[in-house]
Amino acid sequence: MSDENSFSLKELLLNDYNGQQDGDGVSGNRLAERLDAISKIGLTEDNGSNRPGFSHEEKQAKDLVAKWMEEAGLEVRHDGAGNVFGRLAGKQNDAKAIMSGSHVDSVPNGGHFDGVLGVLSALEVVEAWKETGYQPEKPFEVVIFSDEEGARFNGGLHGSEGMMGTGDINEKLELTDTNGLRFAEVLEDVGLSVEGYKASKRNLDELEMFVEVHIEQGKRLEKENLPCGIVTGIAGPSWIEFTFSGEAGHAGNTPMNDRNDALVAASEFIFETEKIPSQVSDSAVATIGKLHVKPNGVNVIPGEVKLYVDIRDIYLDSRDEVVNRVLALGDDIAKKHNIDVDHFVKMRVSPVPIAEETQQLLEKSFQDKGMSAYKLPSGAGHDAQIVGGKLPIAMLFTKSKDGLSHNPEEWSDLADCVQTVHVLKRFLENAQ
Repeated sequence: MSDENSFSLKELLLNDYNGQQDGDGVSGNRLAERLDAISKIGLTEDNGSNRPGFSHEEKQAKDLVAKWMEEAGLEVRHDGAGNVFGRLAGKQNDAKAIMSGSHVDSVPNGGHFDGVLGVLSALEVVEAWKETGYQPEKPFEVVIFSDEEGARFNGGLHGSEGMMGTGDINEKLELTDTNGLRFAEVLEDVGLSVEGYKASKRNLDELEMFVEVHIEQGKRLEKENLPCGIVTGIAGPSWIEFTFSGEAGHAGNTPMNDRNDALVAASEFIFETEKIPSQVSDSAVATIGKLHVKPNGVNVIPGEVKLYVDIRDIYLDSRDEVVNRVLALGDDIAKKHNIDVDHFVKMRVSPVPIAEETQQLLEKSFQDKGMSAYKLPSGAGHDAQIVGGKLPIAMLFTKSKDGLSHNPEEWSDLADCVQTVHVLKRFLENAQ
């Protein structure tokens, strides 16, 4: 572990912050202090974060934020999935609540903004309202979701799935973490239980909308030199495993015109797949980042290539159109090269587009603050994606330096974070 006394995220954040973005009760100094306090929990030798989901470090960070919630006058409760909720009463306290927040767990040796900024931005709005004497018409809840990143089980979003009542509990019970502990044992280690997790499903009639602030984890806002932007939707991934099967042979004794080279076919497939998304949608992407070649010998013609295509878009129809074109491409190329191809869809998650009227309200919130309203899709998954399966959602991205994320170099300037809080605050006020 790093020496937490020698690392000060607060000093780094305040180094280039002149306070001009403060106002209406929003304090950059308070936000920096809280980001700094959480950064010291699970601090790594590289000055990164290590707070796996359902770990004692994640719990410690949640407990710290829960203390700040109580000090801000929120009514705090915990559910059986380990999620934490801080509720501010509204003038019409029986109305459906608007919820905002994110997570505080991290990947191993991750950054200090992913998830945490969303939680603290929502809490900073409460602090600002407290200082200015504002009470919303509707109840407002700050939420910390458990285990968004999924570092322990190679699959996360367990907290938001618990609240929404989605996800297969039987599949979760079969999960084993990197230390060989089963899901039930991991829950018990931090004072939770399987029965409690099952009971964490929220009555969704109590909620009107979920709003999440998150760092972009990309470079679009940085290229536009804008502090924050409006997310138009969260892409749904479809992962497809392709197996191209040819015939292995001796590299020296098999003439070029008598080969069934699986890798040559797969290479053409990779090259042509890259062209497909832009033919269908401006927001669609396709990535081939993993492949296995057999026999994988220097002097052997490849007889089999297994590769994986990750296809994403924020719209279901165009995502599935890309999928269909990629499947057809695989068949055509296999036929051309006189080899076989099989495919298996390993994952197909529905994308979550954000309603146009919600985007318009976000645009108005930017305009109210004299800021440009730039729109961009989210290619990564978030808790908002799980919540958005059943409830309206909104999402704001904060500019990321160099697009870096999930490593200690992850960075968002404090001025950009504070401006994001202002937009969130105005949006929540406009949504009353």
